[in-house]
Amino acid sequence: MSKEYILVEQSLKLHGEAQLVGAKNAVLVIMASLLLTDGKSILKNVPNSQDVASMIELLEMLGAEIVFDKETHILTVDTNTINDYKVPSHIMKKMRASVLVMGPLLARFGKAQVAVPGGCVIGTRPIDYHLKNFEKMGVTITTAGEFVSAQVSKKLKSNKLILEYPSVGATENIIMAATLAEGKTKIINAALEPEVLDLIAVLKKMGAQITILPAATIEIEGVSSLNVVQHEVINDRLEAGALLLASAITGGQIYLPHAPAWAMDLFLVKLEQMGHKIEVGPDETGITLKATKFPNAVSFKTGPYPGFPTDLQAPMMVAQSVAEGEATIEETVFENRLLHVRELQKMGAQINVENNKAIVKGVDRLYGASVIATDIRASCALVLAGLVAEGQTTMSGVHHFKRGYDCLDKKLAHLGASIKLKVGSDF
Repeated sequence: MSKEYILVEQSLKLHGEAQLVGAKNAVLVIMASLLLTDGKSILKNVPNSQDVASMIELLEMLGAEIVFDKETHILTVDTNTINDYKVPSHIMKKMRASVLVMGPLLARFGKAQVAVPGGCVIGTRPIDYHLKNFEKMGVTITTAGEFVSAQVSKKLKSNKLILEYPSVGATENIIMAATLAEGKTKIINAALEPEVLDLIAVLKKMGAQITILPAATIEIEGVSSLNVVQHEVINDRLEAGALLLASAITGGQIYLPHAPAWAMDLFLVKLEQMGHKIEVGPDETGITLKATKFPNAVSFKTGPYPGFPTDLQAPMMVAQSVAEGEATIEETVFENRLLHVRELQKMGAQINVENNKAIVKGVDRLYGASVIATDIRASCALVLAGLVAEGQTTMSGVHHFKRGYDCLDKKLAHLGASIKLKVGSDF
């Protein structure tokens, strides 16, 4: 049976300019939010990734009419024809973000049925935070097999909701449900990631009444209806991070004219601590990186924004693997997000794992190997490792790479990387 794989060969001093697409972690929830409206909305800067394709499939199964121009990255969604509130399991298992339709469906129909979500193997990521807070808004939750059913007798009720952890998904789901609830909802200890703020910007364009208050609190005053919207999705800080790291580890230079530097402060600080030169453009948009020849290893700990993003932990670990010295990397967001370590070890990386910490001792070189990607960000990390490894690296698990990135392989090739997407039966 033929399988897709990515073939990477050592590619030093990547240099040039690259354009970014819209943030995957913003566009999926924004697409879900369109269920709150009746009519035709237009989203711009939409990445042509597999997760976007899966969300399109989900919305079409609910009755939406969608046109996606992959060349212009413009997505048109007509929600006038939405007529269902059930999400089949095969869609949910493709990507966890499908649970984000639950809040909008509850607001629209007063009921929703979803399967337990799937996606990457990076931890349990339970949806308890979503369900418990929906219950506080008057929703009755029942489970049968792999399905979770939610129903509210009349209309969603406002409440003061306190999150034990600033979960991005729970924050987004609650906000969307609360926009059409009766009264004022407060979310305490809310997630304030740039992608959450982009969702809020969309909802406010629709006519939602949302205020962000000090101490990570979001206040939503329910309205009777929301309008269709036009919106350009923010550029992907995670794609920007991957491209910057590709240039950094290969000793190159890169310019990203539209990179959201304002959303990448701690990551950029860590690159500077390694010795790389960073220049940020006006209004904190646009980044230039000039790599140092002798990078120093730096330690970091992932955390909710504005902490170090968990989605850049794996790619950043590659940079530490070929830096001078030793780094401690602590993962605090997902308990299984160190599965890429064993693959990097195959390539000669010196990494020891102790619970949720990885101790990385820099080596002079990595070596090409056959590796397997277990999640989206691991796929990126292994491709980056292949750029600095002697010989050839073949990476399977390409579906993860396609889920999270739109033509990242082509952008790396444009910068000088030897990288090809291939199909073969044996590698």
